[in-house]
Amino acid sequence: MKRSHVLAVCLCLFVAPWLYAAKTPAVTQETVMVPMRDGVLLATDVYRDPSLKQAPVLLMRTPYNKDRVKKSAERFAAAGYVAVVQDCRGKFQSEGVFYPYDNEGRDGYDAIEWLGKQPWCNGRIGMWGASYVGATQWLAAHERPPGLVTIAPTATFSSFYRNLYLGGAMRLSLITRWAAGNSQKPEGATVTDDWRKTLLHLPMSEIDEQIGWSIPWLEGMLTHPEHDGYWKPTEMSTEMVELKLPMQHIVGYYDFFSRETVGNFSRMQHWSTDLATQQRQQLILGPWDHGSIGRAKVGDVDFGENAVIDKDGENLKWFEQYLKADTTKSPAVAVPVRYFSMGDNVWQEAQTWPPQGFTPTPFYLHSEGSANTGAGNGRLDYCPPVTAEPADSFQADPADPAPACPVTEKRPLIAATWAPVDQRPIEKRNDVLVYTTEPYTEPLTFAGNAEAKLYVSADTPDADWVVKLIDVHPDGFAQNLAVGILRGRFRDSEQKPTALHPGKEYEITVDLGPIAAQIGAGHRLRVDICGAYFPLFDRNPNTGEGPFGKETKIATEKVYHDAVRPSRIILPCRE
Repeated sequence: MKRSHVLAVCLCLFVAPWLYAAKTPAVTQETVMVPMRDGVLLATDVYRDPSLKQAPVLLMRTPYNKDRVKKSAERFAAAGYVAVVQDCRGKFQSEGVFYPYDNEGRDGYDAIEWLGKQPWCNGRIGMWGASYVGATQWLAAHERPPGLVTIAPTATFSSFYRNLYLGGAMRLSLITRWAAGNSQKPEGATVTDDWRKTLLHLPMSEIDEQIGWSIPWLEGMLTHPEHDGYWKPTEMSTEMVELKLPMQHIVGYYDFFSRETVGNFSRMQHWSTDLATQQRQQLILGPWDHGSIGRAKVGDVDFGENAVIDKDGENLKWFEQYLKADTTKSPAVAVPVRYFSMGDNVWQEAQTWPPQGFTPTPFYLHSEGSANTGAGNGRLDYCPPVTAEPADSFQADPADPAPACPVTEKRPLIAATWAPVDQRPIEKRNDVLVYTTEPYTEPLTFAGNAEAKLYVSADTPDADWVVKLIDVHPDGFAQNLAVGILRGRFRDSEQKPTALHPGKEYEITVDLGPIAAQIGAGHRLRVDICGAYFPLFDRNPNTGEGPFGKETKIATEKVYHDAVRPSRIILPCRE
């Protein structure tokens, strides 16, 4: 190598890092104890570029330790924002007592008010984060703090009741494990090492003690299955339309917050009282569960590199337009909805959700009365029944509830996942009805909100009906796409449940949530129906006694499919 070339290489080695450093802001971090209106001090990390005299502020309020989001905060600060991360009241370095959701609205208001008074704040504040952190955004926004310009609530809710309870059934393992990790543990107390026993315990009102100690707020959640006044402090779904805030909503189909997050977007886009706010909503809907947002591998399925997104990067693009820029002059969102179609694994664009160009299409259940297990005679097709087909039946035993996913050594009961996993082991159970189409010769594409319309009966005062939508691959792999559940006594009302009359037939609707997928050539579409989805949802004792009941009954459940009672699943299929 010539001496001149060597010198050039050496020069690059020294100069290039210097140039890079010159372009990268030197972000500083400072921890401040910020006072709330009652004098409680909340630990707050401030990340900023000191060379910026003033900048817009991005705030996250979290119960999960502010130190865990250091990299994201530094990235946001390097992009020209002041990134602020605060431990919620009673968590980690903050003072006070943690009680879920109770103080988040007021504390959020006070934090934003404090930020607006800081010399480095330009008066424009946004919020970001997922799950409970998303709820802190909704609760703060509800208080109308001055200076709050936009929020980006990822995978979260605006009605905690409708997140925790679906069709009257409770997301049991979710809330109990969360409570075990986020409640104040008394000195000397230990978390249960027998989660199966804990999750099967009756009455429901005592499960907190079974975890290891008394958790009053968990007991409250467990003992209010009706959508009553108990839930009012976290009920914002009707009032949110009054907010005048651009919002970015991100969630996955397999996320237990999927219905709520998509619902939040839809309400704001269609029902906001402010036209400009309607036009400044964005939904990104991918193939993820709660812990895999932005990843390709979810459960047992690899959706490919197309499924990968940079969530922080998506946030930054949003804030560049609706926080850093003058929001009053920011245009409407050009592409309000980006959704991932599973199966063909491509992103699609739409102006709203559900997307246009899809028609509700019924797929009817058929059998000779023996649809039990994957080896039964259950069929699914476009043709409604025209004869007196015999009903299918199964026994739902609360002592042995159908699992949400196969229990293995690597995936014990308490680690049950919402993500896609092979359903074939569950379909060997006699308490699972299985209905399958013939293999498709041409792809079937659908996108929107799916539901099941079933004619059913039970010989008990209460019973659950779980409906799963499944893509059966050519090799037999049965990939769950969507699931819904309905507790019989909640068939007509969330507020006023009524017992079933044993043996009486009912037409019920089971919501399967948002979904977009393609059933490819050679694949088959399948519907599974059973009486439990344990422990992701609590098992039904079938007695109708509610959370204080101790007894159980085995329910004989029937699904009817004949000319008079055409049970069916309805999918939004491409026109």
